[in-house]
Amino acid sequence: MFMGVIRPFDPWKGELCSCPEKYSLNPYTGCPHQCLYCYSSSYIPRFFECRVKKDLLKHVRRDCEKLPENALISMSNTSDPYPPVEKEYELTRRCLEIFREYDFRVLVITKGDVILRDVDLLSDMRSAVTITVTTLKYDEILERGAPRALRRIEVLKELKDSGIPVGLRFDPLIPFLNDKEIEEIISKTSFVDHVVSSTFKPRRDSWKRFSLAFPDVSKKLKDLYFSKGERIQRALYLPREMRRELMKKVKEVCESYGIPFASCREGFPELQSSKSCDGSHLIR
Repeated sequence: MFMGVIRPFDPWKGELCSCPEKYSLNPYTGCPHQCLYCYSSSYIPRFFECRVKKDLLKHVRRDCEKLPENALISMSNTSDPYPPVEKEYELTRRCLEIFREYDFRVLVITKGDVILRDVDLLSDMRSAVTITVTTLKYDEILERGAPRALRRIEVLKELKDSGIPVGLRFDPLIPFLNDKEIEEIISKTSFVDHVVSSTFKPRRDSWKRFSLAFPDVSKKLKDLYFSKGERIQRALYLPREMRRELMKKVKEVCESYGIPFASCREGFPELQSSKSCDGSHLIR
């Protein structure tokens, strides 16, 4: 089935992907958050420049006619759906309005605080929101173009208080950098309905950016990734047992607060206590 802008998620069927069947829409091309760990910059030219997609809404309506009833749409898996320019263009909001007409399920993944503008809409449709918080100490370096981490936690709380199901994306977890923040971050977000976490899986360009910004940490990680770790598809992974221990630690902290947990593309289904890895089960 030909699709214009709404496409099946993970069409390459990655072995470690445990997401339910869903579709993906990125209302914008590129993202201004400039996260050092971003993987999308490895295959999208000029990724840190956010651009509007031509005739987006026309293509979205056309694609919606082809989607099955009760379709699950994830916004967004590549470019954040709430960049600052969304205030002007309102492309994400207008897409949500279309999805509400079709009664589709929508999972929003973002770091952007512009999402608070759409509380009225998200509360009136089948939706859930997950927000990424990676670090409280190094966010100005690691994610310099995104709202500060404490602001994102405030946004999560406001969404939760508005009756919208919310989840925390605590990723990527990076040894020697933010792995000492697990307890603090989970405690500050203990009101969420779901937590998903994953480890840093660098590609060539993200490793270079990270190494320049955190040279001391990268020296400690280099052997773990390049000698003791493994390459899966185009990404480098930490040694399996190290990844498992990191995910287990996050799970144990989540359990102490009564929060369901899942990991993303790690290969540890036995650690999952949540009903889905991505938080889509939160959608009513």
